[in-house]
Parts: sequence; structure tokens; C-alpha cells
Amino acid sequence: MASIPRGWILPAIVAAILLAAAPGAIYRIIQTGDPYLFTERFFQDMVARLSGPGRLRFILQPTMAILLGTRDGLRDGRAGLPPFVWGLVFHSQHRSGLFRSAIASVRNLVAIAILLDIISQFVIFRQLHPGAAVLLGPVLIALPYATSRALSNRITRPRSARAVTPGN
Repeated sequence: MASIPRGWILPAIVAAILLAAAPGAIYRIIQTGDPYLFTERFFQDMVARLSGPGRLRFILQPTMAILLGTRDGLRDGRAGLPPFVWGLVFHSQHRSGLFRSAIASVRNLVAIAILLDIISQFVIFRQLHPGAAVLLGPVLIALPYATSRALSNRITRPRSARAVTPGN
């Protein structure tokens, strides 16, 4: 039996929980005809999550994503790599390296975000909506991470370029 690499244990546990919750969610969709995602109830539940148990994660998770993005952006800037999103979109030679480093940095944070959303759904609503957890968890991480990684790269690059310019 192949072992799971250590950095992928938490994401594997979250994937198993999502897979275990999926049949119940599918059954509920078939019975009610309500897909839940992007419905009026979905958005009402989002507001309930902001004021219910676990609301602190709406501050902590983006903050952690910003810290990780800043760390990675500084590293990218020192290495002379393009800003994160720009590099993903327009620099195919850097795309796979940037993507792999982003996954390595945030995979456990995203797994924790999804897990916390599953827990808060159960505590608040006594139901699990795996699709909503998979959607909301990464959203709390992706934008702050990508923005802070790009901005810290932009801030670092000019300093790095000035430091290696002859005559300084």
C-alpha cells in the first residue's frame, strides 16, 4: 500500500469527509430538487455563518493566506520571478513552478478552511453541504493569497534590481 506524503494527510482526510458527505447531499438534491449552491438559501446561510459560531475564521483564514502569500511573493521577487497571477497567465515557462509552490503553501490552509466550513455547517444548520464547503473554503484563501503574493513580489523586485545595479 502506498503511503500518503506527510503534507497531504490533512487534505486527504478532508477529501474523505467530503466523499462521505456527498451521497447525503446528492440524495437531498434528488428529494428536494434544491441544488443549494447559489440559491437564496445559500446566500442567507452565508450571512448566518458570518454571525454564528466560527465567524473568527473569516478573519484568521484570510490573514494566514496574506502571510503565506507575502512570504511566497518575497521569495518570488528575490528569485526574479514575475508576479503570481501575471506569471500564471502570461509566463508559461514559470506557470507550473508558481502553481506548485502555491499548492504547497496553501493546501493545508485550504483543507482547514473546508473542514471548518463543514463543522460550522453542522453546528449551525445540522446539515452538510459539501459543495458549499468546497466553494467557500478556497474563496477565503485564494484572493488574499494571490493579491499579497503579487504585491509583495512587486515591492521586492525593484529593491532587488537596485541592489544588483553597478554603482550603488
